[in-house]
Amino acid sequence: MPRIHVLPDRVANQIAAGEVIERPAAVVKELVENALDAGATRIEVEFAHGGRSLMRVEDNGCGMSRDDAGLSLQRHATSKIAVADDLNRLASFGFRGEALPSIASVSRFLLQTRETGAEVGTEILISGGKPVHVRDCGRPVGTRIEVSQLFNSVPARRKFLKSDTTEAAHIIHCVRLYALAFPEVGFTLIEDGRTVFRSPQNTRLAERVMAIFGRQTAEGLIPLEAEEQGMRVSGLIGAPGQGRATRHEMITFINQRPVDSRTLNYALLESYHESLPKGRYPVAFVFFQIPPAEVDVNVHPAKREVRFRSEPAVRSFVIRTVLARLREVSGSVAGAGLVTVAPTAPPAAASMSSAPALVAPALPVSANPIPSASPTAPMPALGSPPATDAQRTWPGPVVTIHPASTAVPPVPIQPQPPSPADTARKWRFLGLVHRHYALFETPGGLGLLDRRAAQERIVYEELKSTFGGDSRRSQRLLLPVPLELDSIATALLIDATPFLEKQGFEIVEFGRNFFRVEAVPDWVQPSETEPWVRDLLGLLREGQLHLKDLDVAREEFARFASARSVRLPEAVSEAEIHAVVAQLFRTQTPLTSPGGRPTYVELSHGDLARRFGR
Repeated sequence: MPRIHVLPDRVANQIAAGEVIERPAAVVKELVENALDAGATRIEVEFAHGGRSLMRVEDNGCGMSRDDAGLSLQRHATSKIAVADDLNRLASFGFRGEALPSIASVSRFLLQTRETGAEVGTEILISGGKPVHVRDCGRPVGTRIEVSQLFNSVPARRKFLKSDTTEAAHIIHCVRLYALAFPEVGFTLIEDGRTVFRSPQNTRLAERVMAIFGRQTAEGLIPLEAEEQGMRVSGLIGAPGQGRATRHEMITFINQRPVDSRTLNYALLESYHESLPKGRYPVAFVFFQIPPAEVDVNVHPAKREVRFRSEPAVRSFVIRTVLARLREVSGSVAGAGLVTVAPTAPPAAASMSSAPALVAPALPVSANPIPSASPTAPMPALGSPPATDAQRTWPGPVVTIHPASTAVPPVPIQPQPPSPADTARKWRFLGLVHRHYALFETPGGLGLLDRRAAQERIVYEELKSTFGGDSRRSQRLLLPVPLELDSIATALLIDATPFLEKQGFEIVEFGRNFFRVEAVPDWVQPSETEPWVRDLLGLLREGQLHLKDLDVAREEFARFASARSVRLPEAVSEAEIHAVVAQLFRTQTPLTSPGGRPTYVELSHGDLARRFGR
């Protein structure tokens, strides 16, 4: 008996469904794209229980005949291409011919359609890939598809679905992207019998962004438009200084197809190099138009990625366009007398208090929430405690040099650290270097303290000890801060609310996708409430903050909070800087910040002598 055999169509379709249909939102995406390809001007999407029990997409497009309806459920059956060369002229969304048979193989699938001029429509029912019936039906011109009992025939796939709230958020986000891309099409979205949104036809992009992503996001955007050598870029981008902790609000469309393009993402990040600190991401809704022959949309089964035939040209065009627009806005703002930010401020320099936004004080610029820089040289330290696991990444032992002679061999530091008070007294403060570093004369040589890294370590360990207890350090806000979010951020915030309440936040739901922050921890500045919460949701969205393990979540939250809450005053007294040194050496791991950066370095007498050739 041969070991190699051809898979039955039903099994092959279920395998294909694994590539195309990852979650209910993928079903909605494929059906909405089919409706757009059919020329629909009105599309209604309904779902229930996060799409598990029902998804319905109905349109007023061209519809199908009975023969075409039957063929559409065969693998690799399509009306979009006939030969391979047609891929170079592709202007439609669906062209593989895998979506409908793949969906029908893992659900109960009902198709009703009627084309223009036909007296009756056609109804086809398939359950788990098995045809049930094909019959006439009455309906208006267009197509209606109902998908229910998703993944019932493959229960292993069903186990990987998230909660109904999370899956619903992905469906809502998906439909809103297409509503954003096609203002000439009226979209209606219904969840569990309740209308989520109804977008009218022919609305401006700014109005749709406001309706979908909220007024707070839309008000900080500036228009963008340019054309060059067959390429055209348009849309709305965030003003200088308006950033997020993650790239989830960097949304790009290529020929009206929402995709995750590394080329466009890189170009946007590079364009904001002068306008945002490292680690912050711009808000952008960018539409890029290019001839179909110049872009390959056939590189991913779900068509989430594309490849340009001339990526350098695309990248250069977008960078020049966005950069010129940002400089134009920055120049007009600076001319109006508003505060500007240094163009090349490094992450450590971009503190919340010292780097205000270009546009207005309401748009603060923060540093990288979680510093990731790693040291590249050993840290000679004075009176350091034994290295912990996190510190053993330093290349070489921590040593000190005898001050009388450079010929004395290195002597390992004793495992018992000196008292913090003794260390602070022995370090003589000389002054600030570039405001961010404190220079000391030490018994062992010359010390340089990174003020921000040291403060982060101090705050981190203080917050960790606070989070472990039952007491909450909270302050009520005189005026509640309104917070308008997209659907995915809303679902994340609802799930995280019990954890946040234990840390001192009080956030109340005040309508769909709308919240009021009524109290924050006492280490959060009230003026920073909105960007603070948005950055926190960004970490949840990126998977950098895990709430399932409470101890790990508290540690990650403390690391994030310490990086965000540190503020460096412009002037500092000798007593204050010595207090910082004493507090630093009271911590468990004074050598590094929570993100792994060194808190201080020391040049020994031997190092200084060698550098000056003595």
